[in-house]
Amino acid sequence: MSKIKCKCGHENPFGTVLCEKCGRPMTDEAKKSEVVDMRYEGSARRSQTYKRSIIDKIWNFFSSVKIGVSIIIAVLATSAIGTLFPQKFYVPVQTDADLLAYYERLYGFVGTLYYKLGFYDMYNSWWFKVLIGMLGTSIIIASVDRVFPLYKSLKRQRTKRHPSFMKRQRIYGDGAAVTPDLSLEKSAEKLKELKYNVKTENGAILAEKNRFSRWGPYINHTGLIIFLFGILLRGIPGFYVDETMWIREGELRSIPGAPEYYLKSNKFIMEMYTKEEADEVFGNALDRVGSIVKNYQTDVSLYKKKEDGLPGSTDLEFEKDYSIIVNKPLKFDGYNVFQMDYRLNELKSMKMKLIEKATEKSFGEFTIDLDDPKGVYELEDGATVNLIGYYADYDGVENGEPVSKSPIPNNPAFIFDMRTPDKPQGEKSFVAIQQTLETEENAYQVKFVSADTRHISGLTIRKDKTLYILLLGGIIFMIGVIQGSYWNHRRIWVQKGEDDNLLIAAHTNKNWFSLKKELDAVKDYAGLPNYVDRRDTDIESEQEEGEK
Repeated sequence: MSKIKCKCGHENPFGTVLCEKCGRPMTDEAKKSEVVDMRYEGSARRSQTYKRSIIDKIWNFFSSVKIGVSIIIAVLATSAIGTLFPQKFYVPVQTDADLLAYYERLYGFVGTLYYKLGFYDMYNSWWFKVLIGMLGTSIIIASVDRVFPLYKSLKRQRTKRHPSFMKRQRIYGDGAAVTPDLSLEKSAEKLKELKYNVKTENGAILAEKNRFSRWGPYINHTGLIIFLFGILLRGIPGFYVDETMWIREGELRSIPGAPEYYLKSNKFIMEMYTKEEADEVFGNALDRVGSIVKNYQTDVSLYKKKEDGLPGSTDLEFEKDYSIIVNKPLKFDGYNVFQMDYRLNELKSMKMKLIEKATEKSFGEFTIDLDDPKGVYELEDGATVNLIGYYADYDGVENGEPVSKSPIPNNPAFIFDMRTPDKPQGEKSFVAIQQTLETEENAYQVKFVSADTRHISGLTIRKDKTLYILLLGGIIFMIGVIQGSYWNHRRIWVQKGEDDNLLIAAHTNKNWFSLKKELDAVKDYAGLPNYVDRRDTDIESEQEEGEK
């Protein structure tokens, strides 16, 4: 687009509100305004200039402060909804069907709706990440749209300004001076004393300080962008891991979220305070609560796949033994494995025996491994027991068939086919804990002898490569907040006008009271004319109108 030429001869980019050289108003709106808008020094902004192509429309959409605020409200609202009910990570179920049933059972129709709308795993949902991406895009475009024009305007600002620029400042004064040159000299002297950077040119003074505070919001935005970038990185594999792992004593399992690594649980230990220790540490608390846990601990061995191992093989290399204690995690390759939970005395195996009911004669014992039961168990005198049905967590009968509600052996049940020399065709029996069912009166019976149990450790695996990115973003964000909150950009213009009178004007982005206090000190010292604060004048006018 063509440039706009000012009366002073300077060519300004299209969309400029105030001439970059002299400060004359360039638009009809600015010419009609009593106080000029100095937020961006009247510079041309892309969003206010180019509106034709699809790129321009996208740019203008995201550069809008209203759109940015709307996206922030949407993020806050959805985040608040995500805290109404527990997220997926904290729900103790295994499958999506169980998850839906959990929300429906506890929260009714609202819980079902909560699940179907995807709020149960909101922070990992694609639409929440899109919202975060839109927020980051809005912050970047809005900042770029404003910071570069502002930087150029402040860097190129002239010392001597046109009287129309001076008259359109909120603080403005115009009057005669006995010795204008001496007043200018004293003004410069006093302003330097007040820590202003002073520039003089052809009977004009520009005094400025704390310009760096104008960049506070943009430094703030930079920190926020880095923070949001760190959040989005958490969705990339390898940057962020927060997984739960249940492992039984003696079990070797791959570590969720940590490829190539395996963990073997050697033993879970739960130590209790003795009476003497409890009296020393807790006083009479042991008598009230019965027992107090002293230590939760899982002794583990860490293994890693060999680098030269074949794909899919479990050829492992021992790394180290470690005792995972609460607040003392196992650390390796950036991962931390914490002791978070436990389950005691889960059934590991059950010892049974086959007997003849009439004589109590035993054909021997056999042990069922509840993790991997065998199909056939050979006993003495040619007797065999065939396991034709196994239900780890027996939950009754549906449609004439026994069902198991989970693969965990909480309530094991079995269907046996018992064969002996005198019953070669076999006899069938359904055996559960404290329950035996037979289709007809059997001569033989499988009888429970004993059970072997084991403990389970609940471990949490965490790895966070984004932590330092989030920390950096937070630090930069706070620097921007402090920079923009505790300092303010102040400017004072003093220059000769017609007939050797003096014009004074001042502007700040906030804290006008302090600016006027400094300007009063300069005025009294240098003999400058009085000034008016248009804001005070407007308030007085409104009060007079109200009295009428």
